[in-house]
Amino acid sequence: MSTARVEAALDRLAVLAGASKALAPQLVRVAERYVGCLRGGGTLYFCGNGGSAADAQHLATEYVVRYSASRRPLAAVALSTDTSILTAAANDLGYEQIFARQVEAHCGLGDLLTLHSTSGKSPNLLVAARTARTRGVGTVAFLGRGGGPLASLVDEAVVVPSDDTGQIQVLHLALEHAVVELVEAALGAS
Repeated sequence: MSTARVEAALDRLAVLAGASKALAPQLVRVAERYVGCLRGGGTLYFCGNGGSAADAQHLATEYVVRYSASRRPLAAVALSTDTSILTAAANDLGYEQIFARQVEAHCGLGDLLTLHSTSGKSPNLLVAARTARTRGVGTVAFLGRGGGPLASLVDEAVVVPSDDTGQIQVLHLALEHAVVELVEAALGAS
């Protein structure tokens, strides 16, 4: 084992983070969408698979509990956390329906669905985005690898310029934390 390998990995991440600064105007737009949703009485919904499911859960928690400011709770739900719904939908309807079914049940006008994917190719996320569109639900996606087909199905696609899953996930979380900061600043700490 050597520190050189760790340093090289951190250097790659730092270079990528620097390139991601170009995403700042998009992050402001995403934060404005989140603020508009929350001010209008809507709910932020998050979903993803694997590590992206963990990100979805993490982000919903930041809004409900707090990030860096003491404030009122904000309405946010991770669609990847109810194992009974996920397994029943997968068993009865097919895995590609696990998020779409929940979008049908919970999301309406004024809500916002945020999809997390390192590839933008997951069938269950593609179906969820299409379902949200048919219901008039706003959509945002945090993506990598050029965005994949999901990028064209959402209102705002934030695409990390990388093909490395780990780097994409690290930057997704960093970018979403920047959005949380903007949302907390806009809505106040009370």
